[in-house]
Amino acid sequence: MNLREVSKLFYQLKLANQEMITKFEDETCFSITRYELMMVLKVKGPCSQTTLQKELKIDRAAITRHLQILEANHFVIRERNKENNRQVFVQITNEALEALKRCEEKHYQANKRFELALSESEARTLLELLSKLVN
Repeated sequence: MNLREVSKLFYQLKLANQEMITKFEDETCFSITRYELMMVLKVKGPCSQTTLQKELKIDRAAITRHLQILEANHFVIRERNKENNRQVFVQITNEALEALKRCEEKHYQANKRFELALSESEARTLLELLSKLVN
């Protein structure tokens, strides 16, 4: 692949990223990062802020900003580790779980699923390829 083809590939990824994030946020009313952060907490349970940072592959300042917004909306609770004051544990609240549930119900009640313009198989393949690029 020549440099121009690589450039076109990256540009198409950028455009697809912008379009899909906008659609996702319109559909869910959550930023993609905050939604994913809450889903990690929902699946893993309470965990350290550092664990979330590593899981989402974002920097310390970004995770703090997202958590401040979620905390202000009563979607997460952050508590300092009593044994190690530098460590912060985060847990999802029942209010957040209810908001996520309402979001999913609204999505399915309208009989629409998030449109990717891809089949399920194509979407899985794309996820695998993008994960390969990121890792």
